[in-house]
Amino acid sequence: MQTQRVGIVGFGFMGRMHYRCWKQLEQIQIAAICDSNPDIIKDTKRPVGNIEGAAETVDFSSTKIFADFERMLAEQQLDAVSITLPTHMHPQFTEKALAAGVHVLCEKPMALNVADCRRMIAAAQKSGKILQIGHCVRFWPEYAKARELVDSGAYGNLIAASFRRLASPPDWAADNWFADEQRSGGMVLDLHIHDTDYVQYLLGRPRAVHSFASHRPDGSIPHIVTQYLYDDEKVITAEGGWIMMPSFGFEMSFNLVLEKATIVYDCTRQPTFKVCPAGGEAFTPDVAEGDGYLQEIAHFARLIRGAKVAQVTTPQQSCDSVRIIEAEKQSAKTGEKILIE
Repeated sequence: MQTQRVGIVGFGFMGRMHYRCWKQLEQIQIAAICDSNPDIIKDTKRPVGNIEGAAETVDFSSTKIFADFERMLAEQQLDAVSITLPTHMHPQFTEKALAAGVHVLCEKPMALNVADCRRMIAAAQKSGKILQIGHCVRFWPEYAKARELVDSGAYGNLIAASFRRLASPPDWAADNWFADEQRSGGMVLDLHIHDTDYVQYLLGRPRAVHSFASHRPDGSIPHIVTQYLYDDEKVITAEGGWIMMPSFGFEMSFNLVLEKATIVYDCTRQPTFKVCPAGGEAFTPDVAEGDGYLQEIAHFARLIRGAKVAQVTTPQQSCDSVRIIEAEKQSAKTGEKILIE
């Protein structure tokens, strides 16, 4: 099996997370890292992020460091790149990599708007290379197992589901770009989209959304609750926000209510994951090892090697998740249900 040469573009929290995951895979060489920060080696020693798992130590001895992305593409003969840059930069860098004949794993969200998502899809189609967006929750072991259990029908139909993702404001990024909606898309597009995308993954694209949110004076949304409407009576909601106090920490959780069981996940509790069947005691099913980041990157690695496996997340689905978020923002602003077209 031929070794795949990989580059990482942007080496903050998510770049280090991708580094850690790529390093665990066989026949992978992290050949290059591209970042505009001239102090990247020193700054890499700082802890960042709201979930543990980013690489604590980085070996730069066999990895070429670049400040210029086009130069990296021209000189390194890469097979694939991880793009872990601020969201507003995703389309431009994705298109350049694809045009250079390189497979792309681009962090979520795909882009700031649907129009840019469509540009990225067109670039992937033209290049013939694989484009995967990093919707890691689809791969998160407990979320993946929950979907498997729902799809199996073993516990009957899904009646209701609720999802929560709550945090204090992210302040670890370079020049605090998360706080700038022109670069990050704000809380709804950066944080809440995890659950929006998983709802789509679990149940398909909703018919409409109805959202309620708090708004800051500048119009940005720090907290939102959305109901996702389908053609039956399923009650599906998700709540997201990053205005919790620093001592709160981070919560991602769900409750899935089926006819014959309740499936529960909460990263702040022990056990974090359990199935509560109609008869018998609650239990924790076996799940895949590792976290969602490792699982998604391992999946991408299989795809770029030509393995005959279906993409867990397609570029069109990632575009649809941005479209749903746009509808949620519109609904929160107008107070009306918004159809997903």
